[in-house]
Amino acid sequence: MSNGAQIELGSVVSLWRYPVKSMMGEELNATEVTERGLLGDRAYALVDSSDGKVATAKNPRKWPRLFDFRATFIEPARAAAKVPPVRIALPDGTTVTSDQSDLNQILAKALNREVTLGAAQRGPVNAEEYWPDMAGLDHRDTVTDFEMPAGTFFDIAVVHLLTTATIDHLRALYPPGRFEVRRFRPNIVVSAGGEDAGFAENDWIGRAVAIGGNVRLQITEPCPRCVMITLPQGDLPKDPGILKTAARHNAVNVGVYAAVVSGGTIRRGDPVTPI
Repeated sequence: MSNGAQIELGSVVSLWRYPVKSMMGEELNATEVTERGLLGDRAYALVDSSDGKVATAKNPRKWPRLFDFRATFIEPARAAAKVPPVRIALPDGTTVTSDQSDLNQILAKALNREVTLGAAQRGPVNAEEYWPDMAGLDHRDTVTDFEMPAGTFFDIAVVHLLTTATIDHLRALYPPGRFEVRRFRPNIVVSAGGEDAGFAENDWIGRAVAIGGNVRLQITEPCPRCVMITLPQGDLPKDPGILKTAARHNAVNVGVYAAVVSGGTIRRGDPVTPI
């Protein structure tokens, strides 16, 4: 792959960030990318007051309602500035903000568990993942702990890319399933190929891509999926078949992870090209 060939892998069709980990997020027309990923992504998380672990929909037995909450920034996030406060829409339709003095009490009542909303700190933090009883997974019907990269609320890497080709391919493999982008919570969705292109982004692993004028990403590894993609959200039903399909046809992976080589601004419509 080289710039001289002027190959285009696709173009950006949507951009997403999630101000609070495991809550619904916000779609963007443009965003700045820093070494920590999309500016403001997973800037906050809920922490369980009883054990200090980060709340995540990876363990829906403990946190069954996180997808019923939606978080958006009250004001634009800016590089080299303090993370702005967030507005959180609760399942009952009411909203709260992160600068309210009674925020944690309101969230605790809505979640039926004592929690604290906080920004990422320097040290590593732990969270839990429930593994359903399903063939192809590393564990079955158990809960395991995992450590997040220090100073972040990311599971593994700071950027997650997904192609429309993969979504189309999964739909063809399992027609009853509703494969929609929101199930997979990517940051960058790339329009690439179609159903016949298969899991297109798998071929990018170990390579670098350019997005727009300045952003360069190193594609590091496939994105392993978990019970989260089977959970209901909005009008999407619970569907274990979503995860089973990923396990059967792509080693439980959907999309890829990336590290930021150089930052800048990306926009919907920007070309994605190999380096």
